[in-house]
Amino acid sequence: MSLDQLTAASHDRPPRRDPRRERRAPQDAGPAGRWRFWGTAYTLLILLTGTNLPTPLYRGYQAGFGFSPLVVTLIFATYVAVLIPSLLLAGPLSDLLGRRTVLLSAVALAALGALLFALATSTGWLFAARALQGVALGVASGPLTATLTELEPNGDRRRAALVSTVATVGGLGLGPVLAGLLAQYAPAPHVLPFAVEIALLVPAAVTMAALPVMASGIRRGPHLPEIPAAVRSIFGTSGTASFLAFSVMGLSLALVPTYVAILSGSGNLFLAGAAVALMLLCSALAQLLGYGRQARDLELAGLPLLATGLVLLALAGGLSSLPLLLLAAATGGTGQGLTFLGGITAVNQAAPAEHRADVLSTFYVIIYLGVGVPVIGVGFLATVSGLLFAVQCFAAAVAVACVVMLIVLALRRHRSPTAG
Repeated sequence: MSLDQLTAASHDRPPRRDPRRERRAPQDAGPAGRWRFWGTAYTLLILLTGTNLPTPLYRGYQAGFGFSPLVVTLIFATYVAVLIPSLLLAGPLSDLLGRRTVLLSAVALAALGALLFALATSTGWLFAARALQGVALGVASGPLTATLTELEPNGDRRRAALVSTVATVGGLGLGPVLAGLLAQYAPAPHVLPFAVEIALLVPAAVTMAALPVMASGIRRGPHLPEIPAAVRSIFGTSGTASFLAFSVMGLSLALVPTYVAILSGSGNLFLAGAAVALMLLCSALAQLLGYGRQARDLELAGLPLLATGLVLLALAGGLSSLPLLLLAAATGGTGQGLTFLGGITAVNQAAPAEHRADVLSTFYVIIYLGVGVPVIGVGFLATVSGLLFAVQCFAAAVAVACVVMLIVLALRRHRSPTAG
């Protein structure tokens, strides 16, 4: 029985297909098809690069605009607060209007957000710019991932998931490194990184304009997350594991540059950005090495590494050891990459074609909650007890949660060896 049949059976009705309403996404293995596929991956990479350009720059904004470290976490809160409704809206919109229209709008919003960062003269500009970035990424994340799946020249969902996750983590890592490098060694440190981003978005806009419409014609308004019954079990476990993985990434993007400055005694922006990028580089490499493995195997391998990286992170603060912090970043990044690849592969394989953008958008809601919510708690705790203690508390709590999730997945694998 197919996945569509299982989904339909769960609603006590036979599967029905209307060829006029099905998305047409021909798998073109020729040069044009490959160009569209890799152009879509490039767009995802650049959008995520742009959203993380501010990471090593916040200390400079603090000095210039006179706000506290807590404001950094509130800026992250604004980003997540607009990103999540955008994710929920994007799936239905892309199914109805087509990927091209939605993704072109996302690229335009990203460029506008970069422009506001470049022109920022007060804290309010940062909140507005970050909100625009959140809307842009929220609108684009699910449809871009679904488009990669639909345009993969050979119809290989596993390869599409790998490209998606590597582009995601690559963009997250490239942003801090690029901004740190330009801010430390080039003129106009709070303008040039965003000017570069706008230039890099031009090829992305051209690529999105060349996409096929790829609309299903299904009219659905914004709604609360709705996962087909046949996908819910996989979505629940993979979503939880990915939430934990991205909570670690959220901490790295928001507060680790400051953590690095405390442990190293250096205010070098490139060093701060590179320390964050090390975690993300290890994540991307882990995904490349994990390509082709079963989704559950990846999660079972990633979660213990993620927990180990968190323990090392806590020890690095206690011992004031920058080398131990870098080891923690490498170990945690490897675990994060394997866990995320396993999660998105499992969900991507299970999602019915006609609901794929919606399911993936909801999956991104989970991981971006992981990016934004826990780090806000760390920020509040840091204002009371200091950053080092707050990070250690976070590391201990998430490490325990990783172990619990590992046990749950192992028990499910034992009961159903063919799952995942």
